[in-house]
Amino acid sequence: MTFLYKADPVRGAQWARLFAEKAPQIPFRIWPDGSASGDDAEAVRYLAVWEAPRDLATIFPNLEVVFSVGAGIDQFDLTAIPAHLPVVRMIEPGIVAGMVEYVTLATLALHRDWLTYAAQQREGRWQVLGTRVASERRVGVLGLGVLGQAVLTRLASFGFQCAGWSRSPRTLDGIECFAGAEALPAFLARTDILVCLLPLTDATRHILNRDLFARLPRGAALINTGRGGHLQQDHLLEALESGQLGAAVLDVADPEPLAADHPLWHHPRVMLTPHVASMTQPDSAVEVVLENLRRHREGEPLIGLVDRARGY
Repeated sequence: MTFLYKADPVRGAQWARLFAEKAPQIPFRIWPDGSASGDDAEAVRYLAVWEAPRDLATIFPNLEVVFSVGAGIDQFDLTAIPAHLPVVRMIEPGIVAGMVEYVTLATLALHRDWLTYAAQQREGRWQVLGTRVASERRVGVLGLGVLGQAVLTRLASFGFQCAGWSRSPRTLDGIECFAGAEALPAFLARTDILVCLLPLTDATRHILNRDLFARLPRGAALINTGRGGHLQQDHLLEALESGQLGAAVLDVADPEPLAADHPLWHHPRVMLTPHVASMTQPDSAVEVVLENLRRHREGEPLIGLVDRARGY
């Protein structure tokens, strides 16, 4: 009943230590530690990966569950993973806390004109800008999964007018919720700072485009902590140039990293970070994985089970 880890080996070593402490009865291996052939491969029942290897069912004929080591699964080709295998994305407290911290930081920076003040500092210019209280600023989050709900709850505590949009109806105390394509224009029209936390699917690829930007109030700002594939980067540059958007904070890009000569690197109204908004924390991740192993053994629903029809 081997558990195989195939991702960053440094983090894998941390997982190995935690498995040894918390579940010593489960053999734990780090790829390619003799686990891709023969009896070792046949013993693998659980696989934690960032990108699944090709011919998964052939390599590991007795595999029972595939775990993503991240919150997203857009890096997976689900058609190459046998339909009978459950695919589980990572939902753990460390990822949630990191995302809440990052989006809160970015929202407050935009709300308090941090990019403008940083530019003024570089220019040696001392100029006070007008301020608005949080209750006058409208924040909207695309995506009302675990991360989106946690982010909105935290931002609402500052007094921001908060709303969320999702494909299907959701309810969240104190948050205005919009659902479905027909409600998207109204959601965008009331949003001064737009946060993208959607999963990346065929339906959401390039959703952040000129048509969407045109529906936001003039001068609105964008925070993208979803995936680089959500954003039409040339459309963002157009919107910044025209003033339709006033600023953007981007933690993701397509490709990653951007080409050295890409204009987003040096744009004065863009803050760019290297996909660091939220990372899986080994301690809490292993706790969730072990809980899922227990649930799998006992036939209970798995935390983070992917709906293949939806792609997340």
